[in-house]
Amino acid sequence: MTERRPWTYRDAGVDIDAGEALVERIRPHVARTMRPEVLAGVGGFGAMIELPPGWRQPVLVAGTDGVGTKLRLAIDSGRHDGVGQDLVAMCANDVVVQGAEPLFFLDYYATGRLEVEVAERVVAGIARGCAQAGCALVGGETAEMPGMYHGADYDLAGFCVGVVEKDRVIDGSRVRAGDAVVGLASSGPHSNGYSLIRKLIQDSGAGPDTVVDGARLFDLLMEPTRIYVKPLLALAAALELRALAHITGGGLTANIPRVLPDGLGVRLERRAWRRDPLWDWIQRAGAIEDAEMHRTFNCGIGMVAVVAPGVAAEAVRLLVAAGERAAVIGEVVATPGVQIG
Repeated sequence: MTERRPWTYRDAGVDIDAGEALVERIRPHVARTMRPEVLAGVGGFGAMIELPPGWRQPVLVAGTDGVGTKLRLAIDSGRHDGVGQDLVAMCANDVVVQGAEPLFFLDYYATGRLEVEVAERVVAGIARGCAQAGCALVGGETAEMPGMYHGADYDLAGFCVGVVEKDRVIDGSRVRAGDAVVGLASSGPHSNGYSLIRKLIQDSGAGPDTVVDGARLFDLLMEPTRIYVKPLLALAAALELRALAHITGGGLTANIPRVLPDGLGVRLERRAWRRDPLWDWIQRAGAIEDAEMHRTFNCGIGMVAVVAPGVAAEAVRLLVAAGERAAVIGEVVATPGVQIG
């Protein structure tokens, strides 16, 4: 009988050397996100972060999310550079909704076969997103799990923790009928609705070279999710924000009511914001009704802020000065739900 050589973990599909190489390659990206509060970050069993000085009644706000099936489009098209920012955005934008400043972020990268170059591109995008959100990338986990994932397919999860003074928490309790609804433009579908988008691509025969209003369809679809953290924190310091809503899964009609007191709703004026041509392509490709569009996609509005009517113009001015495309898109009404006319 032929004697078999000793087995290694690599024989089972797990390459420890690749994992160690990835850690070394991502260190420069991680280093660019550091904050002074980080006492111990990447490389240890756990990260240590102290609260910044000067807080009286600090409240920690935590959020976790993924990128969803936008990853399938990224993997199939080889466009890995933006999904890391998507991951940070989906978490950090949720945290800032309650007025919290994101402090730190951790990621989870799971794959069937670790491709070091691809993973580095993803983590570099996470680091860029953390820099935009002002939070430190303090660690994460890379899991190579053959048999759980097919080949080099990968999945992502993110975890973000922020802090806000207890008396500065934004919880929607001060919203009143007549308040103004300010919309901040999205950078496309962000990270929601991609199961439907991928079906539209398949059924329509669209591909990487399909052009929509002078731009490549896949470039538009893979645009990273916009991170609103710094402009919103600056806005909250300048005037009273009564509510914020991150427009994610569930679209406009499901997310805005989450931050409104019982008995209140909003009336939105559809012509008040610019809807990029990509949305027309999506709606035409699937003959999608308006109501379905509004409960599936952000339809061009990635974040909503509710403010008193007297400060609405100033809120828009400050957001535009910070680089956002913003406009008053409606008002709070004494009827529950979201009306879009």
